[in-house]
Formats: sequence, structure tokens, C-alpha cells
Amino acid sequence: MHSIISNLLHRFDRGSLTRRELAEGLSILAAAAATGSVAQAQDSGLKATKVDHVSIQVTDLPRAIAFYQKTFGLAIVSEDKPNEIVRLGSGRAVLVSLHHKNPAGIVDHYALGVQNFNRDAVTRQLKDLGLTPEDNLDAGFHVKDPEGMSVQIVAG
Repeated sequence: MHSIISNLLHRFDRGSLTRRELAEGLSILAAAAATGSVAQAQDSGLKATKVDHVSIQVTDLPRAIAFYQKTFGLAIVSEDKPNEIVRLGSGRAVLVSLHHKNPAGIVDHYALGVQNFNRDAVTRQLKDLGLTPEDNLDAGFHVKDPEGMSVQIVAG
């Protein structure tokens, strides 16, 4: 980039480039550099490929299961009976995770699937971004968004 700017200035000094052309050339270079910076910033993060599931706290687990089965045709994909968690979806894809827990009626987290998920690498990336990954029963491996919502990170 330095050589391009130097060439533009040299041409301007020799009179073969007008002030307007110099300004246009510098503006184009600045815009190209900014676009490159945005692309680099986007490349440095995790690549989310899908919303994996939404976790909802419920008061009556059988009633909630029946609602999602009858209303949306979802089937039980997996269960964690000791912790009263039932995951519903289509095929093997989990769409909704129901957790018998108070307070009820809230989304306690959602999960994003990311490309090339490797827990150690993702942990390093998150820490490089100034985030603190956590792991617990409720939200699994996750970070908090700026509003405090847990964003679980899973293989995408």
C-alpha cells in the first residue's frame, strides 16, 4: 500500500494527476484497507453455522413435552432424567430443550453450532476476545453475551 500511495503522490507532484484524482485514489485505498480490516476481524472469530437449540425452563415437564409434540410434531431426541431435561427435535436435530426448573417460562440459554468445534481452541479464541467461557449443567459450555444471556457453544 505504501508504494501505491508514494506513486500517487509522485504523479501528483509531476502534474500528471489532479488534486481530485489524488483524493479519489487515496479514498479508494482507504476504503479497501477498511474492508480488509473488517474481513480480518470477521475471520478471527468463531463461525456460527446454526442455532442448535433453545432451552426453556418449565413448571410441568410432561405438559410442555406434549405441547411441543402435538403442536410442532417434535419427538423426544434425548433425556437427562436425573436433571429433568428433555430435548425435542426432528430426527437427531435438537430444537428445544425443556428443563423442569424455576423460574419457569424463561429462555435460560440458546446454543449456536460453530464450524470446526474444538473446545480447547474455542476456549483460547474466547479468552483472546476478552470473554470467560464457563461450563455448567444449565447452559453447558458457554459465554455470556453483553446482556448476560448464556450462549452455549456446540459443534456445528
